Amino acid sequence: MTSGGSAKRGGPIGRRASRKRAVEILYEAAQRSADAVTLVADRVGAIEVDPIADHTIALVEGVTAQRERIDELLAEHSQGWTLDRMPPVDLAVLRVGVYELLWAADVPDPVAIDEAVGLAKELSTDDSPRFVNGVLGRIGNIADRLRAVL
Repeated sequence: MTSGGSAKRGGPIGRRASRKRAVEILYEAAQRSADAVTLVADRVGAIEVDPIADHTIALVEGVTAQRERIDELLAEHSQGWTLDRMPPVDLAVLRVGVYELLWAADVPDPVAIDEAVGLAKELSTDDSPRFVNGVLGRIGNIADRLRAVL
């Protein structure tokens, strides 16, 4: 098994692709006002062209479970931006990034930030990578303190 975990009805999928798929599912759930965990469960139960990796499922479930705290942190550290004002794709990227920073012990902080910035480059606007880097950088600077009280 690769670091990305095994996929439902398919071969291993890397962590980068798993993160991207998690962002896409979180984004879709937000756009449809649906529960992301239910959405991913429906996908796993259906015949999918693109199998859903265990890591994708773990990210979606983790972000959903910690969403209230994640959103509090994002609102606190996004300097002048409310969550409602953020592009939905950026918000999904940031949620995955904060989850990995604070709750994914196997992901080093710089990797969590770099991966989120990479997803913002790939999926969002030209300004998004700098914004994502700034917000996650501020949270990353106090991540040890935040993990101590989680």
